[in-house]
Amino acid sequence: MTATRVLVLNSGSSSLKYQLLDMRDSSRLATGLVERIGERTSRLKHTVLTTGETRETTGPVTDHAAALKAVAEELGRDGLGLDSPELAAVGHRVVHGGSSFTEPAIVDDAVLAEIERLVPLAPLHNPANLTGIRTARSLRPDLPQVAVFDTAFHTTMPESAARYAIDVSTADEYRIRRYGFHGTSHAYVSRETAKLLGKAPEDVNVIVLHLGNGASASAVRGGRCVDTSMGLTPLEGLVMGTRSGDVDPAVILHLARVGGMSTDETDTLLNKKSGLIGLCGDNDMREIRRRVDEGDEQARLAFDIYIHRLKKYIGAYYAVLGRVDAIAFTAGVGENAAAVREAAVAGLEELGLAVDAGLNAARGDGARIVSPEGARVTVAVVPTDEELEIATQTYALVGASHDLT
Repeated sequence: MTATRVLVLNSGSSSLKYQLLDMRDSSRLATGLVERIGERTSRLKHTVLTTGETRETTGPVTDHAAALKAVAEELGRDGLGLDSPELAAVGHRVVHGGSSFTEPAIVDDAVLAEIERLVPLAPLHNPANLTGIRTARSLRPDLPQVAVFDTAFHTTMPESAARYAIDVSTADEYRIRRYGFHGTSHAYVSRETAKLLGKAPEDVNVIVLHLGNGASASAVRGGRCVDTSMGLTPLEGLVMGTRSGDVDPAVILHLARVGGMSTDETDTLLNKKSGLIGLCGDNDMREIRRRVDEGDEQARLAFDIYIHRLKKYIGAYYAVLGRVDAIAFTAGVGENAAAVREAAVAGLEELGLAVDAGLNAARGDGARIVSPEGARVTVAVVPTDEELEIATQTYALVGASHDLT
């Protein structure tokens, strides 16, 4: 039987998200989430997309191994289990691949060891990703397990963009450089934007704005990332839901010397108590816009700071690329907040940027153009699909041995 299915796993510290896709037509067969792993109130929500049936179970799920076994049982009830001969591989989201992984990798002991070595660069994410990989390997040791890295798409950045201007020997010793994140989203959206323009990716320069609770921008020249806003960690760059984005590094020193704040306290401040939630108490853009419309000045200031930072990166990446064919808005805020798109390009008409009010306000599910007809630079809304990107990269790596006819 032809093996054309890929199971995509995204293992978080206390959750396991999954999707099963058939790569013959990139269709989704099942999707689900196990949350609150390790608690008495764990919950598994499983949806069979071919029938629309959704099942939920609650109760203790002790660890990721138990979570994946529960997922396998749910899939098995629908004839989609891990033991199916139609399953070609499992694709795993891995947050940090450092400089080691420039493309997906079939997992073996050496790959596992390298992902483990990178844990200090992503202490909240890589350990959970490793747990998911090890659990899946134990359940199906004969099945290819593929690691797909958030950082890989950004490894094409030139050294002039990837290096911080600090002592080189110190930077090299501690692997301090700009890695970037959301790479699967930026790869997928930049390619889909080229498709929307009717061009090949290598013929298009795109600024991708991935705007969710976490947010990042990238400059993509001919299908290759040449700059991105996140750096050593996902903290650098744009204003986000709870993250500050760019700050003067001396702020951290000032808080330590004057405020007596510890490293952990500063980490919590900048990652969890800053950004939009630090500025106005809300990190949901819908709520912020509601407050703005009601005349809330604190919400207005938060929105203005968010847009100001966004415009700075648009302008910077326009300069980096030299020629921009399109700007693509994606992720939760980018896809749904018309006010953000309008404000981000307002005043940039001299750069060929504008949105058509009617097109921008209209809602839609697929990729669409929201700039006026004949605009020099296309402004587009391009829904991201990181799971499909992971499945596509996974199948491209292992699918050569499988007959798709």
